[in-house]
Amino acid sequence: MILPNRGMKLTKETDEFLRRLKGRTKVTPNILARMAFFISVESGNRYNNEPIELDGTLSLDKVTWLGDTALATEMTLQMLYPEQNTQENTKAWAYHVMQGSKSFRNAKSIGDLVF
Repeated sequence: MILPNRGMKLTKETDEFLRRLKGRTKVTPNILARMAFFISVESGNRYNNEPIELDGTLSLDKVTWLGDTALATEMTLQMLYPEQNTQENTKAWAYHVMQGSKSFRNAKSIGDLVF
C-alpha cells in the first residue's frame, strides 16, 4: 500500500491555506490538493525526508483526498520514491501538496487557478 486508506492529513499551514482558498475560489481543499500535488511534481520538487508535521485538522480518507487521481498519484509516488514506506509516502504527498499550493497564493477566484 502506497498511501493509507484513512486519516491522511496535511500540515496545519497547508490545511488552513486550502480552507481560506476555498472561500475565495469555491474549490474544495481535496480538489486543490490534487492540483497542487501534480503542480509540485511537474515543477521538479522532491521530498528528501525532511521533517514534516502532519498536524492539520482536516483528516480525510484516500478516496476523498485523491478521487479519480488515486492511481496516478500513488504510481507517481512509487516512481519517485520506490524505497519509501506508507508513512514516508504520506509525508511526501503532503510535501508536494504544500509546495504546489504555493502557486495558488495569489488566486482570488477559480479563474486564477487555471494556468
